Amino acid sequence: MSGLLVVTGGAGFVGLPTVRAALDAGWRVRVVDSLRGDVHADGRPPRDLEALADRDDVEVVVADVRDAGAADRALSGADAVVHLAAKVGLGVSFDDAPDYAASNGTGTACVLAAAARAGARRLVLASSMVVYGEGRYLDASRPDGPPRQPPPRRVEDLERGVFDPLGADGRPLVPVLVTEDAALEPRNVYAATKLFQEHLASSWARATGGTAALLRYHNVYGPGLPAGTPYAGVAALFLDALERGRAPRVFEDGGQRRDFVHVDDVAAANLAAVAWSAGGGPGERAGVARAFNVGSGEVRTVGDLASALARATRGPEPVVSGEYRLGDVRHVTASSERLRAETGWRPRVAFDDGVRQLVAARGASRVTVG
Repeated sequence: MSGLLVVTGGAGFVGLPTVRAALDAGWRVRVVDSLRGDVHADGRPPRDLEALADRDDVEVVVADVRDAGAADRALSGADAVVHLAAKVGLGVSFDDAPDYAASNGTGTACVLAAAARAGARRLVLASSMVVYGEGRYLDASRPDGPPRQPPPRRVEDLERGVFDPLGADGRPLVPVLVTEDAALEPRNVYAATKLFQEHLASSWARATGGTAALLRYHNVYGPGLPAGTPYAGVAALFLDALERGRAPRVFEDGGQRRDFVHVDDVAAANLAAVAWSAGGGPGERAGVARAFNVGSGEVRTVGDLASALARATRGPEPVVSGEYRLGDVRHVTASSERLRAETGWRPRVAFDDGVRQLVAARGASRVTVG
């Protein structure tokens, strides 16, 4: 590939591996990042990006894309855009809602408007599996029936330690993989803003004749995972505890099903989606927006992740607390077959290898790597 690829949020956890993958694929890359303080504590680009910035095929722009002028400068001359810039995580309280709406909603709208003015017609959007809400299930008594999404779990069930959604017969429902055509039901502010981003990207594609790949990432982990922030994912929270010599606390019974996908595989998916967005011929995918799940294809539990991190750090065994948070989903894992079939992408990093990489990258000065 060749041309100019703009990566918003390019100094971040997923951004940096995406930049490296794009350079390896022959792109010139413009990294756009606001270096916001809840992600980059010192307000400086990470050292890995500073090293890349010396290359002739890399440009680093520190800018907040919510500013229309800054967005125009950032998108000028772009052949394709990978839009990763966003506020992530579930938030601390509802007080975070305005920041989520501004960062994810307004920020995306400004990027897309600037892309339209710049004439860019290829977009990859970082969405999330949270747009599905709870996963999909079968009734134990009707395993050949259609998958369905249960309502939120009842407090009285959670209080007595019944964590799996129940069917009408009182038996636990059977979780199955979610496909991209499932109904969407975001259940928190972050999820609502990710779905809004998808709608904006779809509108952009129709209005401009562009092509948008909407990548619904699953639980991303690996080197560079943010640390010391309440907006980080569960892997970071477990590792933060282990680095302090404490046992990671696992909510519920630890049986929550998830798909943990390595950040390098996500970066490869971003580049595969950029290539997909080019289409097979002139106008073949003009005005199209299409969703793709991005996961490893291996179903694991939150307890599995906590145990793997404890082994890799030679730390204390996880403690299963039985605590719960209202609004958490029990099981959500999805099929990534569409992405595999339409782009040829395949995840490459095995789970145990990825966990060891994550622990090693956090530094032997804080943990002992097994």
